[in-house]
Amino acid sequence: MLFLASLSGLLLASGSCEFLTPIGGDGNTTVTKRVDRPRMHPLRLALGHTNWNTDFVVNQPFRSYKLFFTAQSSKQARYPIEAYLKFSDGSNLQVVNESVKPLIGTGIMFGPFRPPGGKAVSQVNFKVGSSAHPEASGFSYRISVQGCR
Repeated sequence: MLFLASLSGLLLASGSCEFLTPIGGDGNTTVTKRVDRPRMHPLRLALGHTNWNTDFVVNQPFRSYKLFFTAQSSKQARYPIEAYLKFSDGSNLQVVNESVKPLIGTGIMFGPFRPPGGKAVSQVNFKVGSSAHPEASGFSYRISVQGCR
């Protein structure tokens, strides 16, 4: 489920939700990144590490999760976005697989997503960028995740 709204409208709609902390972050709940261009193998495979993935820690059970994305670059680009609920048993569930082209400052909310019964969410993974969309390289964005009771 995909919603377009202003960032302020997204934040006001949070209700009984709380922002999750990114793993390895600086204490802020919002992450700002720029889409890195991957180094490419001659067979068109991405080599090395990219900054495409951001994991948010889930330290208590929540009924659902909301993911927020805001484009910050003045030039428009198509952003490939994937998101996963990662479970304590090592499995995961893809909840987002979209390619979006938002205007600068336009927020997108994905969700809310409910985990399957009997599954405990340990992390939420947000992936922005892909070797299939090199035109997004260099563009910046903000992301955050909320857990809701």
